[in-house]
Amino acid sequence: MLEIILISAGVVAVLGLILGLLIAITAKKFEVETDPRIEEVQELLPGANCGACGYAGCADMANAIVTKGVAPSTCPVTNEEKQAEIAKVLGQEVGEAKEKMVAVVFCGGSISRAGRNAQYNGVMDCRSASIVANGGGKACRYGCLGFGSCARACPFGAIEMRDGLAVVHPELCRGCGKCLGICPRKLIRLVPAKAKVHVYCNSLDKPQQKRKYCSVTCLTCRKCVKAAPDSMNVQDQLIRVIYSNPPDPSFVEGVKCPTGALQTEESHRCLVPKAAADGKEK
Repeated sequence: MLEIILISAGVVAVLGLILGLLIAITAKKFEVETDPRIEEVQELLPGANCGACGYAGCADMANAIVTKGVAPSTCPVTNEEKQAEIAKVLGQEVGEAKEKMVAVVFCGGSISRAGRNAQYNGVMDCRSASIVANGGGKACRYGCLGFGSCARACPFGAIEMRDGLAVVHPELCRGCGKCLGICPRKLIRLVPAKAKVHVYCNSLDKPQQKRKYCSVTCLTCRKCVKAAPDSMNVQDQLIRVIYSNPPDPSFVEGVKCPTGALQTEESHRCLVPKAAADGKEK
């Protein structure tokens, strides 16, 4: 009986050894050599896996940079210093840097400054709120819904909710664009970081109707357009900055927008209260 057990154990051991050798030979034969530079480039990428470059993640992007010649600047989140380091790993010259872009939420209608026509008690998500309760409760059908879906989606913590309004901190924004598709009202756009003045309104209603809904709406009075026709223009019922030639921050003080819809990004953040009208933090 003992002899049978020993023979069986020996057979199993031999079979295991043969199978191990076969696996090793197969693995060696079909082994795909990986360029070590891919890992180096991946370490230099931000690791946000935001998908703004068009690839599945930073690992996929690193592979494309090394094996397909994709420019490091294709990643909108990587700064010039890291792009230079990636070019050094690849033994290349640094390409022309893309213009830095940042997100802007084109709305100034916080809870304390915008009218309401309904109470929303559903899921705290902008897309869900947009299809019920007249768009989450705020009267303006073009404004920020205020439930923070964009803030939760931002991988860099660049969007803060203040008094029911999404406010971008440009110094934290990396221009990945992940927030753009989250907003059901398409309020968020990427603009050149050099632009420091914006019209924080998105309403296409007529001026008299807008004023009923929000105290900081754009009335299309054209004061700013007359003052700087090369930097401001009219689009439907709105004034917009011409971002290829944005005005200086001092322009806001000179124009004195009657509603305050035209603001510098800094003053906009300061004017939106951190607490909601009921005194509770948002």
